[in-house]
Amino acid sequence: MSMAKMEAPSYYLLLLETMSKRRTWVCILVLVYGFLFTCSWNFLKSVILWYESSTSSWWPALYASVALGTVFGVLSMAAALAVVVPAMVVTWIAVVVLLAFLGKPRKTLVVEGRKITREILSFVMRVLLRKGNAVAAVCAVLGYFALGRTCKGGD
Repeated sequence: MSMAKMEAPSYYLLLLETMSKRRTWVCILVLVYGFLFTCSWNFLKSVILWYESSTSSWWPALYASVALGTVFGVLSMAAALAVVVPAMVVTWIAVVVLLAFLGKPRKTLVVEGRKITREILSFVMRVLLRKGNAVAAVCAVLGYFALGRTCKGGD
């Protein structure tokens, strides 16, 4: 069989057509964020229940606040990543197209494209980690004081 006569299976074409729609990606994004929100809400409730059933020392409050800060830091990084990826792709395409308009040969474009991709990814990951750690720290501190206040108010 020649390569020209081979056709993709119908389910593959249906999957490609479905995934090329913007509303499909929006639905996937909403489902993923709904799942993350549900998991974090259940985790929050279980940590608070555990904290309320523990002794009145400061260790459970510290542990619970660090756990909550970590969860919300990871969620904020996931939310930021959903916004950053399309912007990063547009930036990468714009730079490669500009290099092509400058008359760069194809091999140079490939090398420059790989270099640009590496630079953009490293910059984005540094920013995401910095912002996610900041959100985690703020949530941990606020959580510690909130849990400490409820501990003092319950005595």
